[in-house]
Amino acid sequence: MHDSTSYTPPKIWSANKESGGRFANINRPTAGPTHEKELPVGRHPLQLYSLGTPNGVKVTVMLEELLAAGHTGAEYDAWLIRISEGQQFGTGFVSVNPNSKIPALLDRSGPTPIRVFESGAILIYLAEKFGAFLPASGAKRAECLSWLFWQMGSAPFLGGGFGHFYAYAPIKIEYAIDRYAMEVKRQLDVLDRRLAESPYLAGDEYTIADMAVWPWYGTLVKGQLYEAGEFLQVQAYTNVLRWTNQIAQRPAAQRGRRVNRVVGEPSSQLHERHDAGDFDTRTQGQLVKS
Repeated sequence: MHDSTSYTPPKIWSANKESGGRFANINRPTAGPTHEKELPVGRHPLQLYSLGTPNGVKVTVMLEELLAAGHTGAEYDAWLIRISEGQQFGTGFVSVNPNSKIPALLDRSGPTPIRVFESGAILIYLAEKFGAFLPASGAKRAECLSWLFWQMGSAPFLGGGFGHFYAYAPIKIEYAIDRYAMEVKRQLDVLDRRLAESPYLAGDEYTIADMAVWPWYGTLVKGQLYEAGEFLQVQAYTNVLRWTNQIAQRPAAQRGRRVNRVVGEPSSQLHERHDAGDFDTRTQGQLVKS
């Protein structure tokens, strides 16, 4: 079956109507801030401004893994940025990330604060700062970075493409869903073949490549992303399932997945994180300081 409607692009495109869909109220063709709003600053060296989406989870997992490995300098404050309310367009956030996307990191450990934006860049920055979860040189480093950038390149197809047209678009377009479903399944096959060769993406060691890919494809094969597990027949990717279950058992990954999370069971949410004690069961799902 094909769509009965047709569309002829105009000679010059203009944003003259609502695009529709779940995120239509924050989509616009221009950059820059829309309002004055300074960012809060906590007491730790690292200030994270984020939301518990897959891109945000990458960084909170990394920070929790660093702390679990004994890197005390990785203590951080995680401030909630509600993108559905347009908080990423405040002047303070735009000054840290001119692209107005979460996550954004401000490192205040030195005399001059350093801003880092884009989740992959943040992972590399933290890995190099603390000398952890990224091989120092040679083939292992190249393999790790290759898989990290594979994820950065694949995310637009999974999130911006398949996720949008399958879960969020105001109308279902057969061609678009088929196009992106095919690509996502190809990516899952790429992952499954790689993970048949080694326990982790870069080899025998758990690295930032796994931290980047797991929040996206791990949750997808567990049926937790876009409710598309049955549609994509994710149970067929047995090596990806083995890998994602292995990472999900890591306490640091479990903690990182809760930070800045605002959906799901209240016990799975920790809206803001300012201290390790915030994970105490008495406060989970309740700590909101913004």
